[in-house]
Amino acid sequence: MGDNHDKQNIPPHWHYVSFGLSDLHGDGRVHLADTSGSLEPRSGMGFELTFRLIKSPDAPANERPPTWPANLLQSLAKYVFQSGNRLCTGDNIPWRRSLDGSKDTSTAIQHMLIAEDPQLPRTETPFGWVDFLQIVGVTSEELEQASRWNGKGMLNLLTKDPATGGPWLITDMTRSSSVFEQFPETLRQLELDLEKEGSDLAGVNADFTFKELAKGALTAAIKQEVLDPDEDLSRSISTCNIAVKQESNEDSPLERSTGSTSSDMVNPFDNPNIPSRVFPLTGIELTLAPYAAKFLMLAVRDRIRHGRHFTFKAQHMAVTFVAESVTGSIVNRQTPYAVLGSWVQILVPNRLIPRMVDSFGELSTRSSDSLKIPLTYEWPEQNLKFIIDNPPPELLNQQGPILA
Repeated sequence: MGDNHDKQNIPPHWHYVSFGLSDLHGDGRVHLADTSGSLEPRSGMGFELTFRLIKSPDAPANERPPTWPANLLQSLAKYVFQSGNRLCTGDNIPWRRSLDGSKDTSTAIQHMLIAEDPQLPRTETPFGWVDFLQIVGVTSEELEQASRWNGKGMLNLLTKDPATGGPWLITDMTRSSSVFEQFPETLRQLELDLEKEGSDLAGVNADFTFKELAKGALTAAIKQEVLDPDEDLSRSISTCNIAVKQESNEDSPLERSTGSTSSDMVNPFDNPNIPSRVFPLTGIELTLAPYAAKFLMLAVRDRIRHGRHFTFKAQHMAVTFVAESVTGSIVNRQTPYAVLGSWVQILVPNRLIPRMVDSFGELSTRSSDSLKIPLTYEWPEQNLKFIIDNPPPELLNQQGPILA
C-alpha cells in the first residue's frame, strides 16, 4: 500500500470490490442509459460496492481471502437490481444476522453502514461516472444511533479509533463492543446534538397502506391476519434517494443535500409517469408495518419538530410527513392531506407535535415483536388516524391510492 498506508497506521486487510452495478458494456445488455437529464450521466446504477476486512495478525502469509464478503456484496447487488433503489453514502442497512453468514448469534457485527471508499474516488468512465461505496460492519447500537442521528456522523465516530475501524473503516468481525461502549462520552454528545439540531435521516423503506377518511368521521379499520413482511433489507433512505422537496429552514444549518442531480431526487421513486394533478384528501388513515413503527417517534420528534420532513417509502407508494415550515410541498394548513400520483403528503401542525410525541413514546422503547398490534392512534379534530399493524398483502404496493 506504500508509505502513506504505513503513516496512517492502516492494518493489513482484504479489500473487495464489486463489478457489474456500473455499466461495463454500454450497449444496454445490463443497464439502460442514464435518462436523468444530467450533464454528467452516471454509469449504470452509478456505483460499485467495496468492503474491507481485517486480516488476523497471526494469519499465515499465504492465507486466501475469505469468500463470504463477496457473497455479502452479491446479496446487496441483488437487492439493488430487484428494487431499483440506489445506495448512497450515509445509508444504513439493518441486516439482523452475522455478516459472514454464520449462525453465530453472539456476533456483534450484524448490520451495515455505507461510506465513501477512502482509496477510490468517483471515477469517470466512457459510460458515465461511478462512485465506490464501502460497506462497513456495525453493531446494533451503532445502527440504532445512525438511524436516529445520521449515518455520516456515525461513520466519523468510527474512524476516530483503530478499534472501531480507523480512518479506512475496516470491518473486524471479532469486535464485540460498540463505539459508545468503548467511548461513553460520545453517546452523551450525540444525544445533545440530536436534541439541538434534529436528525438528518430523511426516510425509511417500510410497508404501509392508506385510505381517505370522510370529513369529520373516523372509521374503524378491519384487521386482517397476515404474515410478517420480509424485513431482511429494510434500508434507510438518504437524501440521495428521497430529497422530497427543498427545505427552507435557516435555523438548521446541518440540513443539507447530497448534491445529486439524478431523477430520484425529484420524487421518492423512479416513475416518470407520475401525474401532475394534486388530489386533496379530507382525512387519512395510515396503516404502518410494526417493524417501522419506531420511526414514527423519530419522524415527529427529531424531524418535524425541527421543521423538516420524513418519508415512509414502499415499492410503489410513498407517504411524507411535512412540517409547517417546509416549503414546496403540496399540503398546507388549509389542505393538510393530499395525493400526487402514488405519493401522499401529511402536514403535521405545530400544535399537534407534543401530543404525537407523547402518544408515540411506547414505540421508541419497545421492540416491534413486543407491540400488541393493532395499535391505534387517533386525532379526531385533524381527521387523522394511524394504525400499527401488518398491512393486508393484497393492498400493498398498489399503483395508486386507496380512497374511501
